[in-house]
Amino acid sequence: MPMPGYVFKDGGPIPDSDLKHPQHEANHTPGAQPNMEPTTRTSTTSSSPNNGTVVNTPTSSSASASNAPSDSHALAIESADHDIKGAVQQNHEAGEVRDMGWNDHPTNVPSPLVAKLPNEELWTLVRRFNKQMYHVKATNDPLLGGLDLNIVDEDEFSPDKLRSNVERLYMTVIIGMMGFGKHIARLRSWREPRRTAGFCAAYAIAWAFNFLMPLLFTTMIVLIAYPPSRPFLFPPVPMALVNSKTGGVQTPQAGMLGSKDSATGAPEKHKGEAVEQEAHNFVSGIGSIALSSAAGKHDQGDPDSDPLNDSVPDPTNIASDAAAAKQSAQGNQPQAHHDKTKQPMEQAMWLKMRPVMHVIGDVADGWERFANALSPTPPFPQETPRLKLAGILVPAVAVGMLTTSAMFMKMTTAGIGFGFFGDPLIWRGLDLLNKTFPHWQKLLEIRNTILKGVPTNAQLTITLLRIGEANKAPIPPPPRSDQPPSSKPASINGDDLALDASNEEIHEAIHKDADQKAAEQQDEHHEGEKKKHKHGQHILGFFKGTTKTGVGAKFGIDKARAVVGSRHAKDHLGVLPKTDDPELSGPVDFKGRYKGNKGWIYISTNVGIPTVSFSTKSSDGTGLEPEKASAKFSVPIADIRELKKVGGLGWKAKIVVGWATGKTVADGLEVVDKRGETHKVTAVRLREELFNRLVAMGGQKWESW
Repeated sequence: MPMPGYVFKDGGPIPDSDLKHPQHEANHTPGAQPNMEPTTRTSTTSSSPNNGTVVNTPTSSSASASNAPSDSHALAIESADHDIKGAVQQNHEAGEVRDMGWNDHPTNVPSPLVAKLPNEELWTLVRRFNKQMYHVKATNDPLLGGLDLNIVDEDEFSPDKLRSNVERLYMTVIIGMMGFGKHIARLRSWREPRRTAGFCAAYAIAWAFNFLMPLLFTTMIVLIAYPPSRPFLFPPVPMALVNSKTGGVQTPQAGMLGSKDSATGAPEKHKGEAVEQEAHNFVSGIGSIALSSAAGKHDQGDPDSDPLNDSVPDPTNIASDAAAAKQSAQGNQPQAHHDKTKQPMEQAMWLKMRPVMHVIGDVADGWERFANALSPTPPFPQETPRLKLAGILVPAVAVGMLTTSAMFMKMTTAGIGFGFFGDPLIWRGLDLLNKTFPHWQKLLEIRNTILKGVPTNAQLTITLLRIGEANKAPIPPPPRSDQPPSSKPASINGDDLALDASNEEIHEAIHKDADQKAAEQQDEHHEGEKKKHKHGQHILGFFKGTTKTGVGAKFGIDKARAVVGSRHAKDHLGVLPKTDDPELSGPVDFKGRYKGNKGWIYISTNVGIPTVSFSTKSSDGTGLEPEKASAKFSVPIADIRELKKVGGLGWKAKIVVGWATGKTVADGLEVVDKRGETHKVTAVRLREELFNRLVAMGGQKWESW
């Protein structure tokens, strides 16, 4: 089934705008390469009775390589032809978009939505995609690796984006290394004697016959090429149950086993949320320690007990200028305007943070690619990436068999000597290489060599979203976790665990005992009593009340200013809803505002050209044609060149408003078309879902900024 905004040419989907206006695209598309030779295209146009999509059939032309679709687009189209199909891949003859349960309870959503992928795992990918993607631009440049949505080198730095990358680092690399460490602890503990004895015997025999390196590489080949060997050699056990020092059973840090893939074992309402919350707290902990260090928290000269200190709010939680305040209190410190090191140091730190952010993102991307190569997710190839990785290790086995220990040491020391003393020769060689092949570093990256065509989680997610759009069945958004997760432990059978522990020991580890529950309740009671008698809490409560009143007054003033035409005031209208009800809608209409006016953003696919538009009139949920809806703006999907998420308020105002009111601020989205015109919609409660539909619908190849 054709994707909206596509035509088929030379065996693949091509954006219909590229066939209609080739020269116009070259002149207005960011990053587009101008056509060096004029191209003649003739086409016949027909209207499909099923979906109303205009299909152009070219009779003579050739698409340039820069306009070729990405592998992600091609896989999304081809997935409809697979024998095993999910709910969104089923045959669909009607022209309207199918609602696959956007406003339904998760148990009422068809399962699986995509073949061979449980809904919980699909929603985990989408939820993390929402946190990672902020700003995308369309490009016509050739794609290295065949996949779009790569992060550009000049992407914008922001602390929030850095936080997102560090959270990804925790959820991928750090959690993975923690799991590996606990597997090693289990093996070394001899608590699983048969498995440890097998590893020990294999190691001893290989050591005796000088066969250690071939054995290591052969084991890696088996683990890569034959997935059933992984649980056989390394039986999975909930990470939180394993003691990293003894390799035995321990009570999870959360006091119970509520999740199986998290480090603390904390309960979760939906799969993956516990790890995501750990990642959030991991970054918050780093920030708290850094701020506390800058502010001089727990100074060496602090008195052991000071009642006044206990009644004063923690400055590290309410002010970033606590370090300057501490210096003023100590005396003999230069005034701020005399400190000539502050501004240069701050500028240097901010300039250096973008490369740091890039390194963190690249490490997380590489880990995700290796994980997706070892355990591919349809519709990506299942065998090719694993066989490619395994094939690379085959020569290593041969080299290991033919190389003695003395030869290995000789080659290693020779390489060290060349690297140390051969600097002039190395740099001359690099200069020659840079002149001959200017982009050789990019060509040698693992994403363009051994992992070419293997996606990151973001590239995998956008492909899955495109599958839904190709079949006019957009994937429903992840369920919301407005309520706390259940305190019931995760179901687990002790007989299935490889740990040397009885069912009673495992039961005690994953359940809270009566003494622990009583202790927690007593601690909560004492905390409540302390809050009642702390003067600092009364002070914070007073400021919170006055701040809430001030926030309400500010929004009241914005309403008056919006009437007289203030653009900023119009953008603030509706960002703070009167109720916490999310007012769910979609997949066709999304409630929001445009230039302060209430209305709906419509994604219309049952018209001649799929479009996104804004109207102040409601519809029956099947989509409206812009001219019938008196649209304030209307942009064809194929003409979108840039999508950018924008906040409903500035970050400082959002913190204050969130603290004072406890409400969620509704954010906005900017849509830039090929003429460079920007259309900004605000107060969109389903901003993430709107962004995901727009980024997945058309034939654009996106870059992440």
